[in-house]
Amino acid sequence: MATEFEELIGFLSSPSPQITKAAVDIVRGLTGSEDGLKSLAHYANVVLPSLSRLLAGPKEVSEPAAEALVNLSQDTDLARKMVEMGMVKIAMEILYKPESGISKLLVMLLVNLTQLDAGIASLLQTEDEKMNGLYVMKLVRSFCRSSSETSDDPFEHVASILVNISKQEAARKLLLDPKRGLLKQIIRQFDSSSPLRKKGVSGTIRNCCFEAESQLPNLLLISEFLWPALLLPVAGNKIYNEKDTSKMPLEVGSALSIEREPVTDPEIQVQVLEAIYLITLQDAGRRAFWSVNGPRILQVGYEDEQDPKVMEAYERVGSLLVDNSGTEEPSTEKSN
Repeated sequence: MATEFEELIGFLSSPSPQITKAAVDIVRGLTGSEDGLKSLAHYANVVLPSLSRLLAGPKEVSEPAAEALVNLSQDTDLARKMVEMGMVKIAMEILYKPESGISKLLVMLLVNLTQLDAGIASLLQTEDEKMNGLYVMKLVRSFCRSSSETSDDPFEHVASILVNISKQEAARKLLLDPKRGLLKQIIRQFDSSSPLRKKGVSGTIRNCCFEAESQLPNLLLISEFLWPALLLPVAGNKIYNEKDTSKMPLEVGSALSIEREPVTDPEIQVQVLEAIYLITLQDAGRRAFWSVNGPRILQVGYEDEQDPKVMEAYERVGSLLVDNSGTEEPSTEKSN
């Protein structure tokens, strides 16, 4: 005889919209507690497919179903089962249906699923040569087209997906492919007012710079966008003089010659400094960094910095520049 819990799960597939609605609301509530998650996990093979089918339904059932799946996917074992049952494909297909009203929740679900290697592979479509990279291209396009100036920014969490997938070499090569131009599009979002978008962009750049040894030409190909994103967050608060700005790219020099709102998020600052470090590990990367007056920017930025972790990241780049040059370089020691 079925237990009350088994009956509840069965009602998720009821032909009656009212019963289905009531059941999915209860399931959503259960996913908000640890005990509820454990109970549902025992019936994962039934619960997960039932909830996934409801994603394509009207918003009154698709929204609670999506919320439940987002909560369930925070459990690694359940997230793995979702990936195995093709949840990435399901989410992507529904995400781009015109009538879908749960875009933000589906993107949040993909964030959780791409914390797994298998989830990343599924999103990259690595097993389908013809479709490889299509999902990522769609998400980048949506990320860049949606506005962060409104309270409802359905694609802002794509920033976290990009950080997740760029931890894998295959995704980094996809993002760095000059024919696709994805990283160039992503970097432009660094000007967003959304902290989530900014952190996602800086984290993605940093991860892509792990390919600097083999992909440096492709990174420098977008230097017009790359250097402002990397240098402005660590340039400090001072207004730079013309002598300094005349040696910088126009986009950087113009921004540093006027009063500006400094980047004060240590996480972003450390990420861009790590990206600079990875670039300057390469001879050509160091030359490019010198050509934009990068060492001077780091010197000035370091003088204003108070956060120990950020200071350590400055010093790491500074020691690399000094160790690999026979010329006198600006010091990263603080002036009194």
